Amino acid sequence: MTAVRGFVWSSAGREGIILCGRQFMNSLEDSSLEEIKAAIRSEPWLAAHYEIGEKYVRTRDGRIAYSFSGLDRNIDSVKSKSRILLCWVDEAEPVTEDAWTKLIPTLREEDSELWVTWNPESKKSATHKRFRASEDPRFKIAEMNWRDNPRFPRKLERDRQRDLVQRPEQYDHIWEGAFKTVTEGAYYAAALIQARREGRIGHVAADPLMTIRLFCDIGGTGAKADAFAMWAVQFVGREIRVLNYYEAVGQPLAAHLNWMRSQGYTPDRAQVWLPHDGKTNDRVFDVSYESAFRDAGYHVTVIPNQGKGAASFRIEAARRMFPSIWFNAETTEPGRDALGSYHEKKDEARGIGLGPEHDWASHGSDAFGLMCVAYEEPKQKRKPSGGGHRGEGGWMG
Repeated sequence: MTAVRGFVWSSAGREGIILCGRQFMNSLEDSSLEEIKAAIRSEPWLAAHYEIGEKYVRTRDGRIAYSFSGLDRNIDSVKSKSRILLCWVDEAEPVTEDAWTKLIPTLREEDSELWVTWNPESKKSATHKRFRASEDPRFKIAEMNWRDNPRFPRKLERDRQRDLVQRPEQYDHIWEGAFKTVTEGAYYAAALIQARREGRIGHVAADPLMTIRLFCDIGGTGAKADAFAMWAVQFVGREIRVLNYYEAVGQPLAAHLNWMRSQGYTPDRAQVWLPHDGKTNDRVFDVSYESAFRDAGYHVTVIPNQGKGAASFRIEAARRMFPSIWFNAETTEPGRDALGSYHEKKDEARGIGLGPEHDWASHGSDAFGLMCVAYEEPKQKRKPSGGGHRGEGGWMG
């Protein structure tokens, strides 16, 4: 399509540059040059209009020429290029905000266009924020996938079908343009994919007559503290309805309480569950989370330390409970992102696992595991009886 536009401009007597950029380009071998050559040669009428050399592509009349640039190292040199009629940035997911800020003002022609193509990975990327998340009416967004390609090769179709079966956690990202919501090998990757396919990620409303249970992983106060994470759930029969997720870094407990109240999670309706270190005083305010939540009027339960292997115990509990869990899609997305990234730390040299990786995803995942442990704990202590009835926390004898 860039070559078609070049043909149109050349035929109209326009002169200028088609700039092809990527964030990382050390040489022409890393550029779109060969792809452009192949595309032009595949259309005889275009090939007749272009002159193709080893390191260049230009119209035969010399009016339109291609130029290639890496945005990570050569962005300042782009400023010296004149009359850029079209700039195509490919593989644009990693392009930084600094690069966009410098590149866009170089498109000085009134009718200059910027084309951006990429496979999305994260909503936090500068490319997504600047374009897809923007409401600028001058931006036109089009989603294109394998099904839109009339020449989709049979070989790629076999690859697609194989990924659908063997790598379901990566399929939507690789083939459907979805964000990379799960990490390959993540503990809950398959369970999250299954939950979405079964329709258990959607609209989940709170039951106004039932208790809101707030399961926390405590952080601390200060810029370098771990994140404080909280899931708001209800136990309804055998279902766990996950209603909301909250996470904050370095904030005092007052900030967490303000959020709870803003969501209607007041002491008359909600209860708090903490891990065993909820009894430990905060290093800055010298008060424990348990006592602070109690002082705010909440009923607080501290889950005892599960000892060695506690993280693995939480993971297995969550895996067992996942088929019974329903997520409210809109309010739990950040928490589900954490679950999708929670993975094992590896010793690559020895090829052994070292337990869960302690990173940004671990805090929400630990709180999620605490929830599943709390749900299962009563069942493990029950003794069989002749009958039973269905209660709020599951089946009770």
